[in-house]
Parts: sequence; C-alpha cells; structure tokens
Amino acid sequence: MRWAMIALAFFATLINYLDRQALSVAAPVLLAQFHMSSIDYSRILFAFMLAYTLMNGVSGVMIDRMGTRTGYALFAGWWSLCALLHAFAQGMLSLGIFRFLLGLGEAGNWPGAVKVVAEWFPAEERSLASGIFNSGSAAGAILAPPLIAFMVLRFGWRSAFVVVGCLGFVWLAAWMRLYRTPERPANELTPPPQVKIGQLLRTRFVWSFTFSKIFMDPAWYFYIFWFPEYLSHSRHFGMASIGSYAWIPFLVAGVGSAGGGMIAGVFLKLGMSVTAARKLAVTFAALMMTMAIPAVLAQSAAVSIAFVSVAMAGYTAALANMLAMPADVFPPQAVASVYGLASMGAGFGGMVFMLITGWLVDRYSYTPAFLLFGLIPLVCVLILWALTGPLTQQTFRTPTHT
Repeated sequence: MRWAMIALAFFATLINYLDRQALSVAAPVLLAQFHMSSIDYSRILFAFMLAYTLMNGVSGVMIDRMGTRTGYALFAGWWSLCALLHAFAQGMLSLGIFRFLLGLGEAGNWPGAVKVVAEWFPAEERSLASGIFNSGSAAGAILAPPLIAFMVLRFGWRSAFVVVGCLGFVWLAAWMRLYRTPERPANELTPPPQVKIGQLLRTRFVWSFTFSKIFMDPAWYFYIFWFPEYLSHSRHFGMASIGSYAWIPFLVAGVGSAGGGMIAGVFLKLGMSVTAARKLAVTFAALMMTMAIPAVLAQSAAVSIAFVSVAMAGYTAALANMLAMPADVFPPQAVASVYGLASMGAGFGGMVFMLITGWLVDRYSYTPAFLLFGLIPLVCVLILWALTGPLTQQTFRTPTHT
C-alpha cells in the first residue's frame, strides 16, 4: 500500500511541474508577444518565487495541522486553478499576478509529499521513496517540452495552460478517493502532540538545513525556468526543436532522482551511519552539478545538452537525500513543517538568483549564469558537513500541568 501512496505523490509532483514548465517552454513566444526582455521575464519568475517562499513558511504547518489528505488536496486544487488562470493573461502584469498565485499553491507539494514519506516509510526506505516521488518533477519536465510545444504550435499558448490546469483536478479526484493514513498499533492510536514552530526554529538542523537550500535549489530553478529560453537565445532553437530536445536533461534527471536514493541505501548497507550516507551522497551529486560549466562552453548543442543532463541528474540525486533528512531528525507530525520552513531558504535563494540570472543574460550572456549555478551547490555541501550536525531523531518535551 505504501508504494501506491507514493505513486499518488509522484503524479502530483509530475502535474506540479507541468504547470511550472508550461511558462518556461512557452517563454520565447510570450516574450515576443508581450514585448518582454530577459529582465522582465526574471521579474515574473521573481513573483512566483516570492509567493512560493512566503507560503513555504506556512504550507508545511497547514498540512501538519490539517492532515496529509486534506492539506495536500487544498494546495493541489489551488495550484490547478491558478494554472488555468494563466490562459487569461493579457500582458506582463497579469501574467506576473497569476504566477504569484500559482506559487502560493505549489508551495504545498513538497511538504505534503515529504509527509507521505514520513507516514508510510521506514528510515531505510525514505531516500528511495523520496527519490521516487521527486522523480515526478523530472517526468513532468520531460513531458512538458513536447506537450506544451505541440499545444502552442497547434492551438496557441493559452491552450497549454488550460490542459495542465485540468490535469490537476483529475489528480485531485483520485487523491480524495484513494489516499488514507496508515493504520497504527493500538498503543499508538492517540495522536502524538504537535511540535511548536518555535521549538523547530531553535534546533540546529532547521536553520542550517534552510541555509543550505539557498545554494542548492536555485540551480534547479535555473534549469526549469531558463533552459528552454537558453536553447532559443544561445543555441538558436525554434519552438519545434525545443519540443524535440529540451526534455532530454529531465529524463536523465529522473534517473538521478531514483539513483540518489539507491546510493544512500548502498552506503547504509555498507555500515555507514545515516548521517554519513546522506551527506556523502549529496557531495557526489553536487560534484556532478559542476558539469554546468563545460555545458555552456561546449561548441556543440548536443554536447551542451549532455553536460546539462549530468548536472540536472546531480541535483535530483542530491534532493532525494535532502528530502529524507527531515524525517531522519524529526517525528512525522513535524516533518512537513520542517521541510516547509527549509523551503523558504530555497525560495529566497531562487528569488535572488532569478533576478541575478536575468541581469547576467541581458548584460552579458548565459556563460556567467552557468558558471554560477555550477558552483553554488558546493556551498550547500560545505554547509551540510559543517553546520547541520548528526541526523539523529530529536525528542521534544510537551508541557505538563499539575
């Protein structure tokens, strides 16, 4: 049953990424139609990341309080509605507003999925389960270029947002019908006490893990939001070519997601501690992400795509292990809150680095941007080794009254 539950999270993540990628694939058309520069486009991405960052601070708490089934459904329904609204955009302002609203909803996916993992999977399977559901992001990104390019070329860009929005409501119906929480032994039927946000914020893991994500997740945001535009701008790909080739790195990234979880599992079987296994797996993955540097320097578009593929697989391999870390340290009733808080770091980094990307591309080229995103994951690794401490379960005292 637990594999059926994680399959639901996989498809939610897939649709979540279809919604995100609809904009990036259609970006060359939208930039031309609405007369936007790369800086203008970066501001629309900033609007998404701003909402995503703000809501990450509360989405995990909401899901922990409401329960996985209701909380996950609420966010999925919201982001699906907002994806549909993109079809009504009339210019940069309305597109930015709809993107902001989409960010509010999409912030609930990872805290919800991480909570599914914490509820259903033991420690030795969490990296693999996290890698499976997170591979939905790669699957969505694989489907997006050919699907969105086909819709744009055949029916116009507005149709793409209608289709991906409707898919979210199909998933919502399946989720409400199928998802349930796992059965507990009789001695665990009393709900465990909720952990307060103040308690979480005072832990070393939460603030250091949040800090580390500032330098990891923006690299992924760069690829999902800018890679199709990079192919158009620097490699002179048309919409049909983008649809034909832009999915390839995301396919490889899907393999990296499952592979990252398996690597940690191998380390654990070799007798390593959870702490060493997770951090070492992330380190190897971050080294793979440096392949962004030769990607932008390659003369051949095919070679460039190959290097980008390795870099993106590195990110998903790293994330499969980072997604499992909160459940290694905190009880299930706090996991969504922890990952939501940590994702604020990812969102803040995404906001800042998206604006930097737009400025670099307009002022210089894509070369310094690729250099940047090839190196910052190494900063994440340094933070994980130096600051997060051991990944051991923490206990929290609940107030007693006499």
